[in-house]
Amino acid sequence: MSANSFDARSTLQVGDESYEIFRLDKVEGSARLPYSLKVLLENLLRTEDGANITADHIRALGGWDSQAQPSQEIQFTPARVIMQDFTGVPCVVDLATMREAVKELGGDAAKINPLAPAELVIDHSVIADKFGTNDAFKQNVDLEYGRNKERYQFLRWGQTAFDEFKVVPPGTGIVHQVNIEHLARVVMTRDGKAYPDTLVGTDSHTTMVNGLGVLGWGVGGIEAEAAMLGQPVSMLIPRVVGFKLTGELTPGTTATDLVLTITEMLRKHGVVGKFVEFYGEGVAATSLANRATIGNMSPEFGSTAAIFPIDGETLNYMRLTGRSDQQVALVEAYAKEQGLWLDPKAEPDFSEKLELDLATVVPSIAGPKRPQDRIVLANAAQQFKQDVRNYVDSVDEAGQESFPASDAPAVTPNGAPSNPVPVTAPDGTTYELDHGAVTVAAITSCTNTSNPYVMVAAALVAKKAVEKGLTRKPWVKTTLAPGSKVVTDYFEKAGLTPYLDKVGFNLVGYGCTTCIGNSGPLPDEVSKAVNDHDLAVTSVLSGNRNFEGRINPDVKMNYLASPPLVVAYALAGSMKVDITKDALGADQDGNPVYLKDIWPTEAEVNDVVANTIGEDMFSKSYSDVFAGDAQWQALPIPTGDTFEWDGESTYVRKPPYFEGMRMEPAPVEDIAGARVLAKLGDSVTTDHISPAGAIKADTPAGKYLTEHGVERRDFNSYGSRRGNHEIMIRGTFANIRLRNQIAPGTEGGYTRDFTRAAEGDGGAPVSFIYDASRNYIEQGTPLVVLAGKEYGSGSSRDWAAKGTALLGVKAVIAESYERIHRSNLIGMGVLPLQFPEGQTADSLGLTGEEAFSVSGVTELNEGTTPRTVKVTTDTGVEFDAVVRIDTPGEADYYRNGGILQYVLRSLIRK
Repeated sequence: MSANSFDARSTLQVGDESYEIFRLDKVEGSARLPYSLKVLLENLLRTEDGANITADHIRALGGWDSQAQPSQEIQFTPARVIMQDFTGVPCVVDLATMREAVKELGGDAAKINPLAPAELVIDHSVIADKFGTNDAFKQNVDLEYGRNKERYQFLRWGQTAFDEFKVVPPGTGIVHQVNIEHLARVVMTRDGKAYPDTLVGTDSHTTMVNGLGVLGWGVGGIEAEAAMLGQPVSMLIPRVVGFKLTGELTPGTTATDLVLTITEMLRKHGVVGKFVEFYGEGVAATSLANRATIGNMSPEFGSTAAIFPIDGETLNYMRLTGRSDQQVALVEAYAKEQGLWLDPKAEPDFSEKLELDLATVVPSIAGPKRPQDRIVLANAAQQFKQDVRNYVDSVDEAGQESFPASDAPAVTPNGAPSNPVPVTAPDGTTYELDHGAVTVAAITSCTNTSNPYVMVAAALVAKKAVEKGLTRKPWVKTTLAPGSKVVTDYFEKAGLTPYLDKVGFNLVGYGCTTCIGNSGPLPDEVSKAVNDHDLAVTSVLSGNRNFEGRINPDVKMNYLASPPLVVAYALAGSMKVDITKDALGADQDGNPVYLKDIWPTEAEVNDVVANTIGEDMFSKSYSDVFAGDAQWQALPIPTGDTFEWDGESTYVRKPPYFEGMRMEPAPVEDIAGARVLAKLGDSVTTDHISPAGAIKADTPAGKYLTEHGVERRDFNSYGSRRGNHEIMIRGTFANIRLRNQIAPGTEGGYTRDFTRAAEGDGGAPVSFIYDASRNYIEQGTPLVVLAGKEYGSGSSRDWAAKGTALLGVKAVIAESYERIHRSNLIGMGVLPLQFPEGQTADSLGLTGEEAFSVSGVTELNEGTTPRTVKVTTDTGVEFDAVVRIDTPGEADYYRNGGILQYVLRSLIRK
């Protein structure tokens, strides 16, 4: 029960139903707050307990100073938690392990149970092994079940063992699309109360639901577990960036073009750790599908959330997707009563403001390795010819030509490096493969497959291409992986499926596939040519992530594009083709066919959307969404409150986090004599730290699987094996594109092992990071990681922090952090430190060969958090590192050795 210090408890009547609400207008200053902070204010009013959430916290939020730097800590209690299976499996593994730990410490295992609705969607495990055939979907689903049976049995056990925990089975859709189409409530009802639907999710793109006016964001799995167990999320009241939209998109531009423009603008402005809120008359002109696409990309521009207020467009979408009349009426009544309804003319109090005229957006793509690197489509071919020089043998790591002029590689007349390689396909046809060849063209990801306008546009491009006699180039792997079954339903109803099939975009699965790195292998002859001749080939995908090494191990350069442009690039077959001017191919009469010849009009797209998509499709697709197909239902379910671990399992193993844990935490200690495990540059992502893709046979993880009798074809991916800590520790820092500066000349999970200094030339031999860490742990030597800017950007991958901790890393010293990874490090007992403003590892002369000591950390034992700590090295370098423990709650987690230990001790004491 709320303490109700502001007498805010009231009643809202909607039809025949009456709901208890907490009125925002009872708090002075609430009317001027941005929408997102009003949602937080309601959260505090409803959960005020006089201890963790007090009247002072509520007054602080009501009196928010938009221009102040964040300093006031609040406790946010999300209404629900959402997970995908890559990150969700370790969550359930941890909960199962916590049940055993509670028993061992004399507590009640039943206390380890979700206290808020927790929903998991299995969407990350399907791999696009098979493509280009009518049965590709069935073959890929069969392979998925064969590879993941142990994991799926474990999740089925979790669904029966834990209350409030539901699983959406494989082959249904992508978590964020299922969320906006079905799971999101917009306004929650529980125990007679009505309140804003809020959530945290174990995937950074949880922010897609912001397009519906639902406040939520991605957190690490460990933070999500704590939220499930009733632990509020500790946060500082954020700065809120107002992003004003005016005008309307011009014909020929898509939601993808819009979101790439916004991503570039906001990444350049700087919004890490901030909320972004869209306002203005252009919001009313932005479809719900486009709002969701923008919200989805919040992690790409770095904000915590990117939200749109509720309005009539929200209600229309709720009706379309099959929400009940009562639910729609409740959302409208609640939003209007609480001042949460969009006023297009209003100018709330924002910390910073940006503005975009939608009419200025032009067709764009982004790449070759970051979502924020937008390229105007008309400039894409020319930009590729410059960028490819960074990816061919003739260019060194600094981007400088490393050959004498007489040995320069062949170039085409337009100046791009060229190395044409003859390839023979299985059917005997031949072609040439060169740098820039598009080898993967994937309509994939929640970002765009939730948007019917761009999906229908892609299908119409395919239709017009087929009518002109065009098809994909023979070296292009083409895949279609929608985020829900509704997409294929409206393709079927519109008669567009046969055209997609004819250009190679057959259905391969309902899941993330290419966007998460599950693109599957390239055809053997293509892969061989690429690797034998070190070709810089490309992928084009309608996703949100294109980081190095993520999409496919054979593909060096990756580009984000709208679904219709993905089809166009599959037809063109090369990034060297200027698809705005050059022919994509020839028609039946040998005449050139250009993009403008097959690009649909806005009226054509709108006509298909209006005449094919209806509420009945959503009602049918989600009528029994948790039941699953016959394969799911046939899986045997383990029983019991605690899980029976299989000692032979290579998928699900009991992790060591609570081994030797006592009720009282040990005092925090300073760090002495630490060695550097890795010295890294800027924009090191969680993909670099904890890859999700393929496991190479000659790596520590591959060797582990081989030693446990797993055949190479059954290795699966790092993402699918996240329930096995032995695999994930070995996979930490194992991304094939990672460049560790203390092991120059290497690429992948390598370092120099100073425990074996006598064996190596120049001080220490190169070894796998995992092998070196074992030697350091055996010697009792702590480890640190040095890094540049934006350390830990990308997915909210808990194993990037878990693996770091289990490798023996005690501190990371970076120039700056992305929010989620910094929080995750603390959650695993790793100290995040920051170089002094304007200083870097290089400017301080650090090579990574030094021994490091960190003093002043023990101040945390006194109940305070030091602003800085003293870092010294055995070479005489000294500096004051900024301690990035940003809230008192985070300090509590660190003192306890991690967030799970803190929660476990708290639950036992209750």
